[in-house]
Amino acid sequence: MDQPRLNIPEWTVSELSSALKRTVEDAFGHVRVRGEISGFRGVHSSGHAYFCLKDESARIDAVVWRTAFARMRIKPEEGLEVIATGRLTTYPGRSTYQIVIESLEPAGLGALMALLEQRKQALAAEGLFDEARKQLLPSLPGVIGVVTSPTGAVIRDILHRLEDRFPRPVLVWPVRVQGEGAAEEIAAAIRGFNALPEDGPIPRPDLLIVARGGGSIEDLWAFNEEIVVRAAADSFIPLISAVGHETDVTLIDFASDRRAPTPTAAAEMAVPVRSELMAKVDGLGRRVLTCWVRAQEGRRVALRSAARALPTADALLGGARQRLDAAAGRLPRALLAGAHRHRSDFSRAAARLTPGLLRNRVSRERERVKGLSDRTARCLKVHAERRRDRFAAVSGRLGAALRASLAAQRQALVRDRERITALARRAERASRGLLAERRARLSRAEKLLQALSYTGVLARGFALVRGADDRPLRSAAVVIPGQRLSLEFADGRVAATADRGAAGDLPPPAPASTAAERPQVPKPVTRRKAPAEGQGSLF
Repeated sequence: MDQPRLNIPEWTVSELSSALKRTVEDAFGHVRVRGEISGFRGVHSSGHAYFCLKDESARIDAVVWRTAFARMRIKPEEGLEVIATGRLTTYPGRSTYQIVIESLEPAGLGALMALLEQRKQALAAEGLFDEARKQLLPSLPGVIGVVTSPTGAVIRDILHRLEDRFPRPVLVWPVRVQGEGAAEEIAAAIRGFNALPEDGPIPRPDLLIVARGGGSIEDLWAFNEEIVVRAAADSFIPLISAVGHETDVTLIDFASDRRAPTPTAAAEMAVPVRSELMAKVDGLGRRVLTCWVRAQEGRRVALRSAARALPTADALLGGARQRLDAAAGRLPRALLAGAHRHRSDFSRAAARLTPGLLRNRVSRERERVKGLSDRTARCLKVHAERRRDRFAAVSGRLGAALRASLAAQRQALVRDRERITALARRAERASRGLLAERRARLSRAEKLLQALSYTGVLARGFALVRGADDRPLRSAAVVIPGQRLSLEFADGRVAATADRGAAGDLPPPAPASTAAERPQVPKPVTRRKAPAEGQGSLF
């Protein structure tokens, strides 16, 4: 059995992965790889794109970072054959190698046409190319918006053709028409024209022209991007696409409202020829004038025919005049007859209004009034008696109610008096018990105070030393020679003077002297106030 080779260096997994990464990146700095995109499921939520490049016998993982993906003119699509440019590296987390793609190119014209056809079918399936979505172009637009490069010959051709046919105000939105970012600028220009307010400082165009000169399919690829096609399909302003020459076909041609083979043809579609329009207007004006003259002549002939068929004024008013004359002849006789009839009616009414009749009428009315007054007096008397009876009954009920209420109030007063007496007895017992409890608590507190007070310590033979400011001194180090001290004993205070500051320097104790030789210290006299007369001690 072979012995293990102990001189082979040991590698950690991280060191080995880093060494392999450096080797791969140094050997393959930048590479161009041709293959078919596989496993692309859209952009990740982080903005990065992950897929594979494969051919008949091998595959390699690929990643496109978010910043590079935004700059790409050709976006990755499933099944698209591309040429990828990037750098080769490894992914230590899975022990795999991968290519970090920086740019993508279609692998030949056939791939571009296949991608174009695939995108065309997808957009057509959404209905973006339907004829029902297309709008009619205005016959004479007030303002024309042009989306193109400001430096090319396209804008000059359009302006020159508009000047020849019918001059109109033109708004130019400058954009790049090829290269990176061209599609985004074209789509932003279309949406920007649609976003202009109708009554704003910048007039909103009535017609849009998206134009570019001829070129290869790669040069015209910006007009095949999905963002441009969707912007053209969503435009509320009618749009003419004029991209390339007559043989060039881009996807914006299917989404626009009209397709022009060249930018010059787009200008011709946008406005009519002014001279032809003026001639047409003049012809229409002459035709309108001729029609109006003929119509007026016909109306004049019809009016004359109708006038000949109408009767004269005398024929129309003759019958009315005869009826008026007959009514005027009958009017005097009718007035006399009416006056005679009213006079006879007045005479009959006057015959009925004699003094005797009036006196009889007054007598009857007087008797009627007298009868009504008698009835009123009787009614008032009966009503007063009824009210008097009702008042007496109410008074009786009210007196009975008052007496019952008075008795009830007396009983309530008796009950309240008994209740107050019982409560007073309970309060007296409670106060006595509370007073006894408080007296016991006070006695215990007094005993506790005596036990904790320093006077008990003084009674056992100790003394409390105070300084000149009457504060207790707790250490001999703070005593200064010659300092005035105050010694407090249990039975009073004594003044003293400190001789030295150290205890070792104190003089020896004096010999005991007799009681007769000791100086007599007067005892402090504590005066107690005599209790007030008539007020005993609480204890």
